[in-house]
This record gives sequence, C-alpha cells and structure tokens, in this order.
Amino acid sequence: MPRPTAAQLAYGSATVIVSTIAMLLLSQTSTGLGVAVISAAALALGLLVALTVPVPRRRGRHAARTAADAPTGSAASAASAAEAAQDARVPDPRPASAEHPVHH
Repeated sequence: MPRPTAAQLAYGSATVIVSTIAMLLLSQTSTGLGVAVISAAALALGLLVALTVPVPRRRGRHAARTAADAPTGSAASAASAAEAAQDARVPDPRPASAEHPVHH
C-alpha cells in the first residue's frame, strides 16, 4: 500500500477534528458512550475523506507506462533507443550538494 500524501493526511485530520467538534456540539451528548460513538464516526469519516483525495500522478520521462501507452513493434525499439541516447547526453540536474547531506 502506498504511503499517504501530505494532502491526504491534512484533509483526513481536518475532517476528523471538525466533524468531531460539530457532531458533539449538535448532539449535546455528555455520556461516554455518546462521545465514543461520535469519535468513531468522525474517524471513519476522516479515513473516507483521506482515501478519496485524488493522488497526483507521476509525470515525466521516468513515469511508468501502461500497456496501452507503450508503443509496439519497431516504434518501441526506436523510442527506447531515442530515450537511451537522450539519457546518455543529459547530465543529472541535481547539484552535488543534493546527494550528500550537510552535517554541522
């Protein structure tokens, strides 16, 4: 299972907090059972929201291709040869400082 994104964590957490407060204020419950039911419902709602937040798709030349997107036959070999030639010419865009952490 992929790790949740920052947006999923933020939307899910905000949903749990806001829905818990809203349901407690609207229900005016003071029993432990009522608070437990409302808390469980808010957690379920937060999980639902976090899972339905659209996940950004990877873009760029390193993105995984599906079978429908991949070229077939001689076009596939020509495309892979062109990508290999371009990879050989293009230097890594990251600076050297990005590869090694700085310790103070």
